[in-house]
Amino acid sequence: MRADYLNESSGSTFGLKKKVEKIVAARTLTNDDSGKVFLLDSAGGAYSITLPTASSGEDGVYYKFIVEEETPTGAITLAAGSAIISFVGLDVTGTAASTVGTQVSNVIIGTSAQKADYVELMFVGGEYVGSALSGINGSITTS
Repeated sequence: MRADYLNESSGSTFGLKKKVEKIVAARTLTNDDSGKVFLLDSAGGAYSITLPTASSGEDGVYYKFIVEEETPTGAITLAAGSAIISFVGLDVTGTAASTVGTQVSNVIIGTSAQKADYVELMFVGGEYVGSALSGINGSITTS
């Protein structure tokens, strides 16, 4: 008997869809949200998305965040809490962000971000590893 995940992913590659969810306000993600693509819009103002912590995260949990709003109204913070994020970011020119290889607690999508900029994060070994691509240098930062 196949697991549900295998049943969803088996067979023809036609008709397979990513699970997509729009986020417009503060949200706390769980391990069960793994595999989703989140479309981010801050027209209502700045907010944070809280990720599972180092003690609650499960290896292999994966999230992708895509900016849906051109130059977001407010900053959007991806907050890892007690978990650490080992992060690499690039702008479209291939210029590395100033935080390449830095371990941080937050990834911040700023108000200069462009529609389709994205951040990908995966939890493994008690921390997140992640990358980002942006159309504007400095629009995705860390703290």
